[in-house]
Amino acid sequence: MQIRTHDSNLIRRLMALSNEYQAICRLVETDQNSGAYFEVMDKSRVSIHVTKPYSAERRQRQSEWAKALGVKAELKK
Repeated sequence: MQIRTHDSNLIRRLMALSNEYQAICRLVETDQNSGAYFEVMDKSRVSIHVTKPYSAERRQRQSEWAKALGVKAELKK
């Protein structure tokens, strides 16, 4: 399975995987536009999770929930 991406978060995660487990994933090449091409030997190690954008109402509910629990204060520690 080959993965070509410009997503810096995905590149970072695949690089970490390839550094630790060369038999499972390896960097094939990078391009001039900050992209990378990986070869993954075991495709069960990669999944794609696609979600719809959150509605304004859902974002508001999540914000209120996080504020009530003090999530922001916990993240600053």
